[in-house]
Amino acid sequence: MDERAFFSERPETRPGRYQCPKCRRTGEYAIRWMRRIKKDRLPQGAGEEDRAKFAKLRDYLLRLDDEVTCKTCGKKFEIPSQHSLMFVDQLAGLPNDDELEQEIQRASGDAGPEPPAKPPLPARFTRKSSGWK
Repeated sequence: MDERAFFSERPETRPGRYQCPKCRRTGEYAIRWMRRIKKDRLPQGAGEEDRAKFAKLRDYLLRLDDEVTCKTCGKKFEIPSQHSLMFVDQLAGLPNDDELEQEIQRASGDAGPEPPAKPPLPARFTRKSSGWK
């Protein structure tokens, strides 16, 4: 029996953070995924082998996009392939990047230095232009 008979599919878009190999800039990209959710019961005509296979199945995400276009330089680059399939139950416990950064700063005892206040611009840069003379 085909594997798709055991799952219902739903398209999904998730953000991904990737670095362009050309310009070395990191950006957020919208990546298309297909969410496959295990059906609540076996399809009709399933044999004993299919029952054993169905018992081991779990929900997962399958990445549809293989390439993205860099927002800075416009070059297409390939998304690293080690994350083309992800199980949904593994995603639930992962922290997001912002929470992880905050936790690292708290653990190191470093609250992070406040960025120094920028001095005000000199008057010659803030005056209204009178045009060329």
